[in-house]
Amino acid sequence: MLKIFCKNTGTYGEFQEGTTLLEMIPSFGFERPYDILSAIVNNVTEGLRFRVFNNRDVEFLDYRTYNGRNAYCRSLCFLLCKAAKDVFPDCEVVLRRPISKGYFCTVDKGEGTDLTGDDIERISARMKEIVEQKMPFYRHEVQKPEAIELFRKMGCQDKVTLLETTDDVYITYYTLGGTPDFYYDALVPDAGYLRVWGLIPFHDGMLLRVPDRHHPEELAPMFSQPKTFDVFSETLRWNKIMNLSNVGDVNRSCIEGGATDLIQIAEALQEKKIVQIAEEIDRRYFSRDPVRLVLITGPSSSGKSTFCKRLSIQLKACGLHPVSFSTDDYFVNRLDTPRLPDGSFDFDNFDTVDHEALQSDVVRLLAGEEVEVPEYNFTTGIREYNGKKLSLSEGSVLLIEGIHALNPRLTDKVPESAKFRIFINAITSISLDDHNCIPTSDNRLLRRIVRDCNKGAFTARETIANWPNVRRAEVKWIYPYQEDADVLFDSTYLVEFAVFRPRAEWILATVPKNCPEYTEASRLLNFLHYFVPVPEKDVPSTSLIRDFLGQ
Repeated sequence: MLKIFCKNTGTYGEFQEGTTLLEMIPSFGFERPYDILSAIVNNVTEGLRFRVFNNRDVEFLDYRTYNGRNAYCRSLCFLLCKAAKDVFPDCEVVLRRPISKGYFCTVDKGEGTDLTGDDIERISARMKEIVEQKMPFYRHEVQKPEAIELFRKMGCQDKVTLLETTDDVYITYYTLGGTPDFYYDALVPDAGYLRVWGLIPFHDGMLLRVPDRHHPEELAPMFSQPKTFDVFSETLRWNKIMNLSNVGDVNRSCIEGGATDLIQIAEALQEKKIVQIAEEIDRRYFSRDPVRLVLITGPSSSGKSTFCKRLSIQLKACGLHPVSFSTDDYFVNRLDTPRLPDGSFDFDNFDTVDHEALQSDVVRLLAGEEVEVPEYNFTTGIREYNGKKLSLSEGSVLLIEGIHALNPRLTDKVPESAKFRIFINAITSISLDDHNCIPTSDNRLLRRIVRDCNKGAFTARETIANWPNVRRAEVKWIYPYQEDADVLFDSTYLVEFAVFRPRAEWILATVPKNCPEYTEASRLLNFLHYFVPVPEKDVPSTSLIRDFLGQ
């Protein structure tokens, strides 16, 4: 008999060897307001059909957890692809990216005609039928050549290229109603779990809507993100021009010696965009209502500081004189910092910044006064005045960089016409294959893990532990102002994960297996192995990602 410790109840249960996690759930009497979707077994995420043959610690997860939510959404994507294939046997479905609280996808029906509203209704109806039938998801593990041949016969070149460029011996794939598909992590047991979703027309495709993370019985409220979509579409066009639709294509190019070219192209495209932004600021500086204040923000590890430096160079090339500082220098003294419910410091709260002092200095600078600005001492936690003085002369623009820079309360005494707002984000535009989108936050989490380790600030375990707090703060304090920006800037690289892989793997390997943070470390390690590693020596010193890799 097996002895299983259930973390949900803090109790033990005994089971026969080979019992599935799904079969164990009824034996543990804990409150389950929502379906259990997956589980963490010895700090590694597993599907509910996972069979246990040794004593284990198990935590059962519903949609309100990150890993439970991922299992649901992956399964939902498979449901959509299966239904579309049933309705249009020759179709190609591409899951493009998460946006507007859903997944944007396109469907080529293979008939030479555009997707219509009636087509979407037919696909939706078929999805509902599959859910009502509680059609099971089955997991299969085969040698890599067998999986490659299976997907080659299906015409899934995206999966063939991805699998050919990995070093796996065995490949796991899934079937739904006899239809095979590849997903890099666990799915729910059957389609009957997928009761809450929506499918609506969206741009030139569809939006697959998902449940709200806090209230899984309801759809997440949809909100418009036209500027974000435009940035994504622009990057996607460049990917297509370079014939790099998915990670497998990037891997193939790197294997064939094209990594250096990809890095140089990525740098050139980013610099081109920065030049365009600088020229627009220059144009507006000399307009009837001149721009005097440039506000730069973005979520954690999006590349704000390096972007600000590179923008300053291009503004100088336009003949302007940029003067800059960070909102971080206006942090309140550490003892006055707002706190989270558990008593720890809430460093991402808007009131962490002395916004009244900051705005007073901004108004004075724009009025032509010389101002002594503070410098925050992160060692002592004290805001210090060390004689640093700033002033704006003819042709000067003031740049303010920080996570709260676009919050209207920070500069509400400055005329709107004098502001130019820039939002920087890592808008991942490439997918593992046509059906596996990369979570947009994974770029930034890996950047932060590597940077924190390089600087000796935090271990990988500490960074992972704090990441949920960072994400909650971003949703509350940063993302609400994304679409208010004059310009959105994508700081991602096509080869970013490949460049980070060698450094990130040994850092993640330091996370102990017996701690909760190993769950995320294990997931990231599994994800990173799909990327062919690229040496970081070809990344220039001025690159946005050098801030995370170090010089």
